[in-house]
Amino acid sequence: MPPIPADPTVVHPMSEQPRVVLLKPLVTSPLIQVGEYTYYDDPDDPTAFETRNVLYHYGPEKLAIGKFCALGEGVRFIMNGANHRMDGPSTFPFPIMGGSWADHFDLIAGLPGKGDTVVGNDVWFGYRAMVMPGVRIGHGAIIASGAVVVEDVPDYAIVGGNPAGIIRYRFGDADIARLLSLAWWDWPAEHLTAHIRTVMSGSIDALEAVAPAEA
Repeated sequence: MPPIPADPTVVHPMSEQPRVVLLKPLVTSPLIQVGEYTYYDDPDDPTAFETRNVLYHYGPEKLAIGKFCALGEGVRFIMNGANHRMDGPSTFPFPIMGGSWADHFDLIAGLPGKGDTVVGNDVWFGYRAMVMPGVRIGHGAIIASGAVVVEDVPDYAIVGGNPAGIIRYRFGDADIARLLSLAWWDWPAEHLTAHIRTVMSGSIDALEAVAPAEA
């Protein structure tokens, strides 16, 4: 019997752990894109990820998260809707309070944004990490618990702190290039299933040896 891939369409992949959800079958917003098998872990209400963890998402910027990402409890994505004017004496958004103040809505409409927030594949987010608007996080990166990510994170970098800085890289430049070329996250599910142990604990040489011809 051939190996059977895990089902990417179920909301709760671990029936005994309702705190863990796959995000792709859960997300409904057209402004949020999530790849297969990316999961979020939260003991309170993981199914409310769109409203509790993606904040100030008034559009049109998108949040794109790749495949096979692991999001720890309390991870937050701050979107461009959190922006305030900073060029005048006050940063307070008076027009949203209503009354005659709303006549000045042009002062806060169309504030410059920082673009889409994009997360690569196979990224691990620690407990209560926070990602600020417009950040791009590379494949294979690790975001430490409590990190506040304010600028782009390179592929396979480990970052931590506030603001987050690079602690180290998981691999050297040559090996990172090899991993990016292999892009195991795009392998056919059946082929990936047959080589899970190599993906999880094998060497890059071993990974190259089992790569499908089209990878």
